[in-house]
Parts: sequence; structure tokens; C-alpha cells
Amino acid sequence: MATATASYDFSDASVLVTGGTSGIGLATASAFAEAGATVTITGTRSAATDYDEDLSRFDYRQLRVTDNEEIVSVADSLEQLDILINNAGNVKFAGTDGSAIDVFEEMVRVHLIAGHNLSDACLSKLTSSELPGGASVVGIASLTSFMANPFVPGYGAGKAGMVELARTQAVQWAPLGIRSNCVAAGNTATPMTAPVTQMGEFEEQLMNRTALKRWGQPGEIADAVLFLCSDRASFITGETLVVDGGYLYNQ
Repeated sequence: MATATASYDFSDASVLVTGGTSGIGLATASAFAEAGATVTITGTRSAATDYDEDLSRFDYRQLRVTDNEEIVSVADSLEQLDILINNAGNVKFAGTDGSAIDVFEEMVRVHLIAGHNLSDACLSKLTSSELPGGASVVGIASLTSFMANPFVPGYGAGKAGMVELARTQAVQWAPLGIRSNCVAAGNTATPMTAPVTQMGEFEEQLMNRTALKRWGQPGEIADAVLFLCSDRASFITGETLVVDGGYLYNQ
């Protein structure tokens, strides 16, 4: 029987995954740990034990990504860093009242500015990395990086900015041996998207446009992240890998 499998060895690598307590973040942190890496995750709660998931295999840091002092504190707490995954995020609808401006600003800060600030705070440690293929920064982008969604304009703007930030970092940091890329996650089954599965006709429309006719799994996004951080992707930087089951270009 033919087989087509891939495995990665990240032994001795140090990885930071923001928002690593559930969904894509947890799947990514778990995949790196299974590949031998030392993994630190962040969450908004005071301790890892405050979550329902068993997070004992990871180092844990509390981080509210809108707080620049906490960003610097987390970066300073790390002895070594080879890979940074800017995954932390949430979704808030814009609304039609005066809160729309505040929501827009918060979403851009969470999904773009925080990733920039954390990457910058971790730069000296990433520069010191001896990881084969170079140190890596990967942002978890979205289909809204490329497609308009009038219900979440701040989220979309932040995710679009993340793609451009990766391009800029790729050019800036190539001389330092650091690669920067994104993975644009399609419709993925996570706690954040769970309400959509109860939306009947809307979910049906999403699945009908998805060429593979199903939800993606968090581990499938994690697989793309590990590839981009491996030496198999050593000549890839400034790119965004779309992992969406064929949704984006299926008109």
C-alpha cells in the first residue's frame, strides 16, 4: 500500500504560541511538542489550570495582547526562542452604534499591532537562534485577509495587515536569519467557530463553497505551520499559505 506521510523533528527548539489554550493555537502547540520542541503558550487567564484543557505539557504565561507591558514581560521571560507563532485572537462584530470605532481599534490591535510588538520584543532572541532553516515568525491569518466581511471589518483589517507585516518582516529580518510567513486558515472547527455549526443555511453555504465540502481541523492548520518553520521551507519567506479546503477561489 502506498503511503505519503511527513514528520518533523524540532528537538531542542524553543517555541512560543500565543493563544495556545484552545483551537488552532492548542493544536499547533501540541504538534510542536510532539515533534520534540519546548513549547510556551499564552492565555488571558492567570494560570494554565484555569482552563478545562490539560495544558501541563507546556510552559504557560499570562498575556493580554493589548497590554504592551505584558508583551515585553513575556518576551523577557524566555531564555531562548526559535519560533514565534502569533495566533492569539478573537472576533467581535462591529455593531451599528458608537461602539463600532472601539471594536475596530481593538480588533486591529489584537490581530496586527500585538503581533508586531511581540515579534519586535522577541527579535534579539530570534536573532540568536541556530535552528536549521532559520528562526521563524508565523502569523495565523484568515480568509478575511483577502475577502471582505462587512460584519467584522476590524478583524479583517487586522488579518490583512498581518499578511503585509509578514512581507515587511521577511525583508527586514532576512539578514538576521529570520523568516516570516503566515498561514491563512479557512473555515476551521474550533470553539470560536462552533456557533456557525448551528446556523443551518449559513453553514450549508460555507460548505457548498468549500471544494472539499467539510470543515478544516485545527491539526491541519498546525501541519502547515510546522512545515513553514522547518528546514523544508528554508527558501520561503514573506508568503501566506492558504489552508482552506479550496474555499477562496471557488466562486
